Amino acid sequence: ISLRMSLTVSLLVLIFISVVALDEWAVTYTSKSVCVLKGSAVNISCTFKNINKYKVKKTFWTKQWAENTGQPPDLLDDPEYRGRVQYLEDKQPNDTLRLKNVTAKDQRKYYFRFSTNQPGGKYLGEGGVDLSVTDLQVEVPERVIEGDNVTLTCKTSCRLTVRPTLTWYRNGHPLSSSTDQLHLQPVSREDADRYRCGVLGQNLRSPEVTLNVRYGPKSISVSISPSGEIVEGSSVNLTCSSDANPPVEYNWFKGTSLVAKRETYTMNISSVDSGEYKCKSSNEHGVKYSTALSLDVLYPPKIVSVSISPSREIVEGSSVTLTCSSDANPPVQNYTWFKEGGSSPVGSGHSYRPPQRGSYYCEAQNEHGSQKSAAVTVSVKGI
Repeated sequence: ISLRMSLTVSLLVLIFISVVALDEWAVTYTSKSVCVLKGSAVNISCTFKNINKYKVKKTFWTKQWAENTGQPPDLLDDPEYRGRVQYLEDKQPNDTLRLKNVTAKDQRKYYFRFSTNQPGGKYLGEGGVDLSVTDLQVEVPERVIEGDNVTLTCKTSCRLTVRPTLTWYRNGHPLSSSTDQLHLQPVSREDADRYRCGVLGQNLRSPEVTLNVRYGPKSISVSISPSGEIVEGSSVNLTCSSDANPPVEYNWFKGTSLVAKRETYTMNISSVDSGEYKCKSSNEHGVKYSTALSLDVLYPPKIVSVSISPSREIVEGSSVTLTCSSDANPPVQNYTWFKEGGSSPVGSGHSYRPPQRGSYYCEAQNEHGSQKSAAVTVSVKGI
């Protein structure tokens, strides 16, 4: 019985000593979690107290590790952290880990550890510090229409422990804004560009984002090629262009009649194509018409005919007038009269008075060609 009592007392003493030993040390982390930008530097700090004033042989910081891999590693000796770790020489009871050029792989829990001159006197600060690593990201509205009030926001996936001064860049050029938001109020199509945010004075920047501003058709214009005179039988292209986002649909009109649904209208020219043409440019944000484009088609005389006056039967001794008419552009410059069966002209001009009976016709001519009329017969009553 005395042996059993002795063992029981000894066990109670050991338990008591263990509890006291744990209570003799206290590690307090300045913060239980830290959020930092990738590529920046971070300080992780703690304080610890030594109630019994044991001599501290070594202090260091370590990362979360698998217990079956042995003792927790000193970050100074860890190849993954080589050249990036510094222990700031604070006076006890303070200790600070400084980690530079933070990477996404550094996101884990970190602990403060120390050892004393007492047997088994190795201690680890419970709880540790959670390090979160984030990037800067620019948030833009999903759909932006010209005239909207638009705000770009510089965001992180966690709240930064130390809030830096931010700045903005447009196409790589710095802007005057120094807050986490960039206001474009109202936004115009000229604001459509590449934007990013960053930390002022440091090379810590977000990826670029493109601001896409939607707007209706503007600056609509029409052109014709080839330029110069338009002659019947040739081919011309009418082309419409405008500035818009998203791209527009084009419709061509002659007067009020729709003649084509495309950007370029190709025409094989005939005389009936003369007239005014307009282009309609439209997208979901608006409609705009071009100014009128006039086509003046040049063509040789056609539909040449001769009329006789007076139209009633002609009495011997009276006079008769033959008049030649035609459709031409430019107007006919020369009218020439012929008597059927002859090869030489018998007259010229728009009108002709034949001196005798017979069949007569005219030939109309301009710079683009000529055409002859059908013959008309002049007969005299009683002859």
